[in-house]
Amino acid sequence: MQSSSNKVVVAALIGNGLIAITKFAASAMTGSSAMLSEAIHSLVDTANQGLLLYGLKKSRKPADERHPFGYGRELYFWAFIVAILIFGAGGGFSIYEGFNKLFHPHAITNPLINYIVLGLAIVFEGVAWTIAFKEFWRSKGKLSWFRAVQESKDPTIFTVLFEDSAAMLGLIIAAIGIWLSSSMGIVYADAVASICIGFILVITASFLAYEGKSLLIGEGALPEQVALIRSLIQDNETILGINELLTLHAGPEDILLTVSVDFKDGLDSGEVERSISRMEKRIKSEIPRIKKIFIEAQSFSGHWEDRALSEKQSQPE
Repeated sequence: MQSSSNKVVVAALIGNGLIAITKFAASAMTGSSAMLSEAIHSLVDTANQGLLLYGLKKSRKPADERHPFGYGRELYFWAFIVAILIFGAGGGFSIYEGFNKLFHPHAITNPLINYIVLGLAIVFEGVAWTIAFKEFWRSKGKLSWFRAVQESKDPTIFTVLFEDSAAMLGLIIAAIGIWLSSSMGIVYADAVASICIGFILVITASFLAYEGKSLLIGEGALPEQVALIRSLIQDNETILGINELLTLHAGPEDILLTVSVDFKDGLDSGEVERSISRMEKRIKSEIPRIKKIFIEAQSFSGHWEDRALSEKQSQPE
């Protein structure tokens, strides 16, 4: 999964870097506000891919004394920063530039250059989008698009896919705005196109920020994974039941599992230890993403007494 994420991000980084250079050149030569917005958009996307690559690298650092559960969630932090950059640097500047030209309109010169650049940008962006789309399609399985994004624990693939989708839509809007402005004589069309591109980026960034925030706060394993864990634990003759089962994604490929289990009476410490060892091996074998497991032996009544006391202590006076 990590290699797939790298491939998607690197493809987007190369594509957006090439696109940004050509758009800035076209904007300088033609004076198009929509093209300048698109150039800033591509520059921000290039920086974003660099941040995602940095996050991927940092997330692979092994656990240490200061971060005993590893650095996997660092990727979630940088994905959230990417969403903020799209919102501010991309969307904010595009809207500002659009309104600026709306109040100070000027004609576009050499529109043919813009069309050539937009055509090249669509080709470069299309290649990056296709790679991201294929990886997301493969990873989503039978899930719907919306649920696949909601339940995805790897923000790199869907972040790049949404960035590239917004970019493709922005290119189409920029082309329409330039055509209406240069060919139809609608001077304000180019500025309106820039504003529309900005709002597309703001909406995309807001959605990515919402998903990133959820991952940063801490999401549990998928419902089907939790159900499998329960069945594996309950399929053990030494326990009476599960008091509590908690999971947390410490990274896209790293799940922390804590379980409170009520063992049968009369078992000696050796039998309990062997039972816990068997459960851990079986769970990790079935769900390799679970890297750390903590199993607590506690009676049902004792567990709920402790929980009631903790809830009472946490209530404000």
